[in-house]
This record gives sequence, structure tokens and C-alpha cells, in this order.
Amino acid sequence: MFQSLTEKLSEAFKHFRNKGKLTEKDVRDGMRAVKMALLSADVNFLVVKDFVNRVTERAVGAEVLESLVPAQQVIKIVNEELTEIMGSTESKLVIAPKPPTVIMMVGLQGAGKTTHSGKLALMLKKQGKTPLLAACDVYRPAAIKQLQIVGEQAEVPVYTEENAKDPVKIAKNAIEYAKKQLRDVVIIDTAGRLQIDEVLMEELQKIKKETDPAEILLVVDAMTGQSAVDVAKTFNEMLDITGVVMTKLDGDTRGGAALSVRHITGKPIKFVGTGEKLDKLEVFHPDRMASRILGMGDVLTLIEKAQESFDEKKAAELEEKMRKQRFTLVDYLDAMAQMKNMGGMESMMAMMPGMGGLKDAKVDEKQLERQAAIILSMTKKERERPEIINSSRKQRIAKGSGTKVEDVNKLLRQFEQMNKMMKQFSGGKMKRLGMFGKLPF
Repeated sequence: MFQSLTEKLSEAFKHFRNKGKLTEKDVRDGMRAVKMALLSADVNFLVVKDFVNRVTERAVGAEVLESLVPAQQVIKIVNEELTEIMGSTESKLVIAPKPPTVIMMVGLQGAGKTTHSGKLALMLKKQGKTPLLAACDVYRPAAIKQLQIVGEQAEVPVYTEENAKDPVKIAKNAIEYAKKQLRDVVIIDTAGRLQIDEVLMEELQKIKKETDPAEILLVVDAMTGQSAVDVAKTFNEMLDITGVVMTKLDGDTRGGAALSVRHITGKPIKFVGTGEKLDKLEVFHPDRMASRILGMGDVLTLIEKAQESFDEKKAAELEEKMRKQRFTLVDYLDAMAQMKNMGGMESMMAMMPGMGGLKDAKVDEKQLERQAAIILSMTKKERERPEIINSSRKQRIAKGSGTKVEDVNKLLRQFEQMNKMMKQFSGGKMKRLGMFGKLPF
């Protein structure tokens, strides 16, 4: 996520580092590099101009030029201004005072409206809500069937009307049905088009007028960059959207859309899709995203994911073993299986400050099976003290597990990386920073 932008900003920050003091020229030269990094990331020009002006104005002040650590002060200002551009704080979903809360999902065809309607329904269900999905796309072939499949996966009912052609009427009937069934949220999956047209907007305006939604969420594809910003601007002008759901953020290496939408429309990004599975929907936190963009990690999201995914008893055992430096390869395999539930080790590493670039971090099911076979081919002593595993031992282990020596080496490297990460969570620098209390590891 945002890898290209992160790398370019890191390069730009070299203008500030390794200098005892910064002159005004140093700041302006550095900000030119930051400007080019943002423009190459497809960030809207007006957003870049405003951002660079604000950072420069603060950075040439006494706060930075007279600081003992000027480079850190500049990066701190960049972090704060990035956060401000994306909305300062998370924007919570509006819940109607009288149920059901109506949420209208809008956007172009192919942006992911139907899938993300299901993702949102699942998220709300986990929060104790009783959502209902309403199939109001009567034009796209198999749109209703797709929503039914998504609803079945999320175990959320879907309201449909066979052979019905009026989406406005379907939406109204869905709300009445929800009231009778004591459903407290109705998520309306509306029709999209390959491009914005007058007929589409008129239909959406009618649905809005007749259903009075608490939220109108625009679903946009982050990987379309500036096009996503233009779409958001048009939908906002026509419908006065309340927020944005940004999809495919996990595949967006540039970040132009995420950094531009809030500034151009004035409407917040409320959720981001970070994968194909239904549980890959996250609340958008501007401060955490700014931190990730700057390569500073996202520890809070990592902790939340751990709390959701880790078995509490096993987590306590792991924490105790790490505290006593008794973390073995068997524990590693157990931890890897649990981390897979959090999106994999690669996803976790990306959230660790300074650890996003580690190699050999991808883990899939077949790899886990191979690793289990390798570990089970080791002696008890080798599992507890992998440092004793020399070349001849590696050959014996590889033969016994039906793998290659390279696979054994890869496992041992990953175990070392895991150890490094776990040490940060067990009484190390993270706790000294006072960022959180008891860890879920």
C-alpha cells in the first residue's frame, strides 16, 4: 500500500537529514522534492499546492529552523498536514435516531458496490447490528444474484423483488420490510454505469428523496487515481454524499485518490477495502494512514487486528514465552497460523515501524504446510534451539520433510524476523513509548 509514494517521500526527506541546522533554502529545496513525489503519486495538483504551501510556511518558522532536530520537526509537520488533508480524525457512520438506519451505496459499475455492501453488512453485524441488504440494481445482469451470494457469505438477509423494474419502489419496500423484521440497518445496493450519466443520477436522486438515507456512501476504486477524485466530485455535486468507501487500497502503490478525495469534495473517507474477502474492510483513520505513508508503521491497527484474530489463551502463552525468551519453532508455526487470520505476516510487517521492507514475509496455506513438515522433521532440540542447525542437519531435515534446503533456510530466516518483531512487542521500545498497555501477544 502506497509503496511508491513512501519510497519517493523517503528520498525527498534526505534533503533535511544529516544537517545540524536547516536554512530556508534547505526547506524549500526539500519541499520541491516532496511536491514532485506527490504529483508523481497522482495527487490532485490543487491538493499538492495547498499542502506544500502549508508545510513550507510552518517549516520556515522558528519552530524548525531553530530546532536541535530540524529534520524530525519537518517530518512531524508533514505527518500532521497529511493527516489534516485526509480528514484529521476518523469519521464515524451516522446511525439514525429511529431505526432502520438507511445507507445508500452509490458509484460507477465495477468499483465494488455490491461486494462492499456485503462487507459493510458483515462489519455492522459483528458490531451487534441486524442489517438487511436491498437489491436495487435491476439493470446489470446477475447483480441481484451476486448480492444474494455476498449476503449468504455474510449471513445477512437480502431483500429482492422478482421481475421488479422500479428501484425506487424496491428500496422503499425494503425499508418497510426491515421495520417488520426488526432490522435496524438497510443497505441499498444501487445500480451503476460505466460512466456518469443523467439517467443514473436522476434515479439515485429519486431513491435519496424517497428513502431519506442517513448515509450516502460513494464507492470508488483507489487504483484509478485522479479519475476516482473526478468521480467523487461529480457524485458529491449531484447527491451530496456523506462519505467515501475506497476499494483496492491494498493494491494502490501511489495514493493519489486517498490523499485527494477529502480535500476536493470536503467529504470524508469512511471505510477502505483492503482485500477481496468479506472481512477486508477497515475504518479509515487519517492519522494512521499518514503514518503508514511516511513509513512510520501503523501499530494501533496492528493491535486491533491482533485482538480480533488471536486466541486469547494462546496469545497469553506466547507473551509469557517471549518474556522468558523461550519462543520456539513450534510456537512460531502456531503464531504464523494465527497471523494468517490477520492478513499474513507481510501485512503485519507493513504496519511495523521500519519493518515494511523485510523480505520473505509472504505466507500462504501451502507454505504453512511445508513449514509444518519441516518443523516436524526436526529433533526436539533443533526446534528449541534453531541456531544449532548446520548444513548437514538442514540436509537431513529437508530430506525428511520432502522439501529443499532452500525451504529450510527460508523458514529459519522467517523465524528470525518473527523473533525480531515479537521482541518489539514484549517489553521493548513500543511499551517504553507508552502507546498502549497490555499487548495481545
